[in-house]
Amino acid sequence: MNLIKKLWQNKWIKGLFILGAFVLLFFIGLYFSIYLGAFGKVPTTQDLSTIIQEESTEVLDKDGVLIGKYYIYDRQPLEFEDFPKHLIDALVATEDVRFFQHDGIDNVSLLRVFVKSILLQDKSSGGGSTVTLQLAKNLFGRKHYKFVGIVVNKFKESIIAKRLEEIYTKEEILTLYFNTVPFSDNTYGIESASQKFFNKTTKDLTISESAILVGSLKANTYYNPRLNLERSQKRRDVVLYQMEKYGYLPTDSLEVIKQEDVVLHYRSFNHDMGVAPYFREQVKKELTAILDTITSPEGEPYDLYKDGLIVHTTLDFKMQQLAEEAMKAHMTKLQKAFENSYGDSGPWTNDKLIDAEIKKLTKYKQYKDQGLSDAQIHDSLAIKRDVELFSWEGDTVRNINVRDSISQYLKLLNTGMLSVDPSTGAVRAYIGGIDYRVFKFDHVTQSERQVGSTFKPIVYTAAIQNGMKPCEYFSLAKVTYTNYDSWTPSNSGSSENDTYENYSLEKALSHSVNTIAVKVLNKVGIPKVLEQAKKMGISKKLPAEPSIALGVAQVNLKELTAAYTSFVNCSRPVKPYYITKIEDRNGNIIASFKPEVSEDEAFSDYTRQVMLEYMKATVDEGTAKRIRSRYGLKNAIAGKTGTTQDNKDGWFVGITPNLVTVTWVGNDNYGIGFKSTGMGQGANSALPIFAEFYQKMNADTTFNAITKAKFERPSQQVESDLNCEAEKRDSFLKRLFTRKHKKKKFRGD
Repeated sequence: MNLIKKLWQNKWIKGLFILGAFVLLFFIGLYFSIYLGAFGKVPTTQDLSTIIQEESTEVLDKDGVLIGKYYIYDRQPLEFEDFPKHLIDALVATEDVRFFQHDGIDNVSLLRVFVKSILLQDKSSGGGSTVTLQLAKNLFGRKHYKFVGIVVNKFKESIIAKRLEEIYTKEEILTLYFNTVPFSDNTYGIESASQKFFNKTTKDLTISESAILVGSLKANTYYNPRLNLERSQKRRDVVLYQMEKYGYLPTDSLEVIKQEDVVLHYRSFNHDMGVAPYFREQVKKELTAILDTITSPEGEPYDLYKDGLIVHTTLDFKMQQLAEEAMKAHMTKLQKAFENSYGDSGPWTNDKLIDAEIKKLTKYKQYKDQGLSDAQIHDSLAIKRDVELFSWEGDTVRNINVRDSISQYLKLLNTGMLSVDPSTGAVRAYIGGIDYRVFKFDHVTQSERQVGSTFKPIVYTAAIQNGMKPCEYFSLAKVTYTNYDSWTPSNSGSSENDTYENYSLEKALSHSVNTIAVKVLNKVGIPKVLEQAKKMGISKKLPAEPSIALGVAQVNLKELTAAYTSFVNCSRPVKPYYITKIEDRNGNIIASFKPEVSEDEAFSDYTRQVMLEYMKATVDEGTAKRIRSRYGLKNAIAGKTGTTQDNKDGWFVGITPNLVTVTWVGNDNYGIGFKSTGMGQGANSALPIFAEFYQKMNADTTFNAITKAKFERPSQQVESDLNCEAEKRDSFLKRLFTRKHKKKKFRGD
């Protein structure tokens, strides 16, 4: 007692005691003021018992493979059973070794924070947070307070942590933590991180991979494995040492795992990147419209970005990957050949063309609205800056101005591709362009281009359907149609000798003869052809003129694909569709969709079989024969090539019994076409994408149901009616008294 009295009489000791008491009372008062809500509401036990986190909407392929997400925060929740034990061990050993003993607060660590961080201002002392405290921070974030902000936030988190421990079991807390903790690259939750960095589910993570992800939690940018793999690997080793230190990992296992290289299989779910970005964008558009028509059981509208919906689509992830690989391989070669064909005098260097594109720019219009002259605008746009430019060899950064940038993108060819199951319309592969980051315009649904000779099968279908004999012959000779501005359609590579040649309908179509296509149209009549196109699913109003036989009509790729499905779907076209069903976060179906197959036959089965034989001949011996000769495909394939005027568009339609695929290649600017027909024709520009796509599918037994499927044998009547010579020459007398060039009116009715 005397010692205590003596110490109390020392003014310095007395002062320190009073100061300590004051500080203690201050913190006690601060704690209770926070508890009572003086610094904002602290979530109650009831609030915490009904935690519902924002969840990304998942987009799945037909087999349940994740192909994309729509989100504000990239998050995918799991159950505790989905976490491998070594993942939990890594977290506990590294972040909170006494997790299973404390009640949410590790007093030893917390005292260290108060002493070092608050009193000694040592910012390197560590946070002292338990997993539960971190969960509290993840769930509710932190606010900025001018006065002792770190203490206020820590006290708030400690109150929340205590309440969380009262409500939830340790397993449930770990589940909440793993589903909310932020990883690198703006990724929330272990499942999203696992899918992004290793392209696998959490339950399949190895010990090394788990250690990588847990290690990144210390500083998710600094230890981002995508940005710095070496640094991430060193942090992984720290986690492994911690696991060994606390008995979660045998020493011999530690030494083995340390020797493993970190191999990332990074899959960005950024909407502009990854697999099938154009498809995902189209699905999002349809989802938005669908969700506007339905509400939750509580009567609330669904939020695409927060409600954790599960969207089941028709896409085949693996097939989509092969389609994209085939497209990139072909377009890389074609782009190089395209540029080389023009040399230094490509149309993308034309000043008038570039000026026209500049005037479409938003920036140009803004300058105009500000009253700037064209000279002033061009001066402003002439300023150079670093720009990332797309290239098939790899994106590059160049210091260029707007004019140069436009010139670079004007030279790029673009493409579109759609593959559908002809019996249902289910979209299996979808390519809207060469790169969604650069070209947002979708060449499947938004673009309308002249379809060229891919329209001819519709003309011939109308002809057969309206009684024309499958072996009827037509002369190749040119005809001038006087009532249509003396229009004279001609054939590519035609000669004077063609005047006396006659082709059967099969050869005329398989060799895509223009003069005969127009004659067939003239005989069957334009109205009947337009009606036939409508029955086959083309809804757009088409021009009622004879040039329609050569494909001057502009149709989008999706509708053209729908029309061709009728040839392998009992004469009934189907509408391509993307979504099969939508579920809420609990797996309850909130909407489902069925194929839209036409109830009415677009033409007879006889007509269908005849047309299929015509298009088989196109592949076997006609304009698409390089499928057999160059690419060696032995599949059962029917098809049609298409090339438009001035080589602006190249098309190919590939029909197999269980898959219909349409490809298009061209430049987005109609002022730029291929320099030659040899390069721009559909057989050279569009067909190779299909061919390389099927080569890849042939090598994968997964697609045997498609690649090994056979067409049904045509009926005896069809075989008999097609049993004729492919061509015949006029007799000597007929040649003698036939004018080489005829002029007549186009009947077309």
